[in-house]
Amino acid sequence: MWIKKFSILAGISLSLALATVGYWLGKIFPIIGGAVFSILLGILLASVWKRPAFFETGIRFTSKYILQLAVILLGFEMSIGSVLVVGRQSLWVIIVTLSTSFLVVFLAGRFLKVNRTLRVLIGVGTAICGGSAIAAASSAIQAKDQDVSYSISTIFLFNVIAVFLFPPMGRLLGLSDTGFGMWAGTAINDTSSVVAASYAFSNAAGNFATIVKLTRSLMIVPITLILAIAYARINGDKNKFSFIKVFPWFVIGFLATAIVTSLGFIPAENSHFLAWIGKFLIMTAMAAIGLNTNIQKFITAGPRALSLGGITWLAVMGSSLAIQLASRIW
Repeated sequence: MWIKKFSILAGISLSLALATVGYWLGKIFPIIGGAVFSILLGILLASVWKRPAFFETGIRFTSKYILQLAVILLGFEMSIGSVLVVGRQSLWVIIVTLSTSFLVVFLAGRFLKVNRTLRVLIGVGTAICGGSAIAAASSAIQAKDQDVSYSISTIFLFNVIAVFLFPPMGRLLGLSDTGFGMWAGTAINDTSSVVAASYAFSNAAGNFATIVKLTRSLMIVPITLILAIAYARINGDKNKFSFIKVFPWFVIGFLATAIVTSLGFIPAENSHFLAWIGKFLIMTAMAAIGLNTNIQKFITAGPRALSLGGITWLAVMGSSLAIQLASRIW
């Protein structure tokens, strides 16, 4: 038991060390930001150092649970009124990008001759929230481990690209903080990458994008339920599907901290400090995700899966921008 505890501490400590360096580099080069530096440092270290297995438990813990804690702490910088307003404002954009993702993944997937299960996993991963959505959907449709691995590797590749690509593209396009936050929150797959890219653009964009992404994450519930029912009918499977283990409960924590802050139960200076801790923990989670990045997996994931993921992601990016431009959100 004590070996496992020290293993967790070792992985967290390594991630914290990289995040600290990334934080200071972000101070020196604020246009890039600490989160981007942290994930880059993790990737670089993983590519040159074959670390002992002793670190693995803590790194996985950091990339999952520390990230969820970080998002919860970000709620201390939010107003519940803003959560409701932004969630309502972004809902129709989310619906459009969801529809675009599933339509494109169906058509392009058939053209590329990608199997149905892998198409579904790439579609939900791109449309909703990356690995969390893939995990939920894979349980609902009883996907093979190979398809899950391919889809997660594909989605994560475009997550990493988005962290580096979105901020300069947003500036080039002249997006406002709100426009960029809406774009990042609806067009980047995973929560960690949304937060990293949006806060690299600005704090205001990061706050907005986080709320949009959390609203989008809630779509995992109806989409997974629909998939579970559909596949149960197709396969004649009468087993019941439970959301207890796959529902993103950190969303509830985020809303709770936002409510506490909105009601004034915590002094403003304390709320700001807790939110700052959340941002630093985001960098810590980014470092852990970088440490878990295996470039070789992207190569072996298969050109068809990568092509399908890229086409779907570009379609979602374009649809989010197009619908905002048409409605003059920015």
